[in-house]
Amino acid sequence: MITSDYIKQCIETSLPCEWIQVEGEDGRHFSAIIVSEQFKGKSMVQQHQLVYRALRDKMKEEIHALSMKTLTPEQWEEYKQAEQQA
Repeated sequence: MITSDYIKQCIETSLPCEWIQVEGEDGRHFSAIIVSEQFKGKSMVQQHQLVYRALRDKMKEEIHALSMKTLTPEQWEEYKQAEQQA
């Protein structure tokens, strides 16, 4: 069974991340927050494509669903501040 730690490791191996969190306990459905400098200047679709490339065939066979929030480091700081104020 695939784990959230394994997905995190696969993403980190292919995509330099400033911060990453992957959750999911059933082995098929996962959610992730991924912060990378590589996302700068890219649309959300392009950002997600970078993550899908990092996971390659796992998205076709092992991972049923992956919801993700992709952020640049600057967006991450804004996100954290907004969460603290809420």
